[in-house]
Amino acid sequence: MRLPLFPLHAVLAPGIALPLHIFEERYRVMVRRCLDSSTPFGVVLIREGSEVALRHGVATELAIAGVGTFAEIREASKYADGRWDLLVVGTGRFSVLEVDAASEPYLVADVEPLPDAVGDEEVAERLVARVGARFIEYLRELQPRDGELGLPVDVQVEVEVDDDPVEEVAAEVEVDATEDVTVESLRVPDDPSALSFLLTGIVQAELNRKQALLEASTAEERLRDLDGLLRRELDLLDRRLGLYIPDRASLSDRLN
Repeated sequence: MRLPLFPLHAVLAPGIALPLHIFEERYRVMVRRCLDSSTPFGVVLIREGSEVALRHGVATELAIAGVGTFAEIREASKYADGRWDLLVVGTGRFSVLEVDAASEPYLVADVEPLPDAVGDEEVAERLVARVGARFIEYLRELQPRDGELGLPVDVQVEVEVDDDPVEEVAAEVEVDATEDVTVESLRVPDDPSALSFLLTGIVQAELNRKQALLEASTAEERLRDLDGLLRRELDLLDRRLGLYIPDRASLSDRLN
């Protein structure tokens, strides 16, 4: 299938909602077409280069990931000057087969949907229990200690309304970091794929590692990686060390 692409320095996981501000003319066109046809676009990670290169027709300077996520538009607000505020939700993964940078003002690709296999079901179930428990501990560790400023953990996910899988909305799930986090206060999915994608979207990690989680061939493999990632994050939080991810623009300015 043919799919318009929106390259970002971000990884969108299935089930996670992402707010976007659309200001470039070519992406305004893309959004209008997607809304008119009720079709998604694809969010893909920029691996190398800058999306700015496309504005000057130098598509070869931009390298994107080979796996992305279908982004369905849940909310769209248009400004008088043509800009858009969107809320999109990741609904599934796709593999990029071939990219077309010439036929439209934005990238278009031939893509193939990627189903998510569970892997070994018994192992996946054990991992769900262990990783879910680590995730609760991770949220507890995010709570402020004495003298620290506490802020809510704000996560936007896809939820079902009245247990109706057809009627879905994007909602904000807020965990108040000033209150104790318990299993009862936060519903952690027990489905291996749902849990693994939820944590892929939430847990702090380098973009390349998030992309590797997205590309994992099974939920079991993804949960194994998340188990190790959460152990690392818990150790950093225990010592109050934050993950340092350098800003590309500021780093480039310092080197030039």
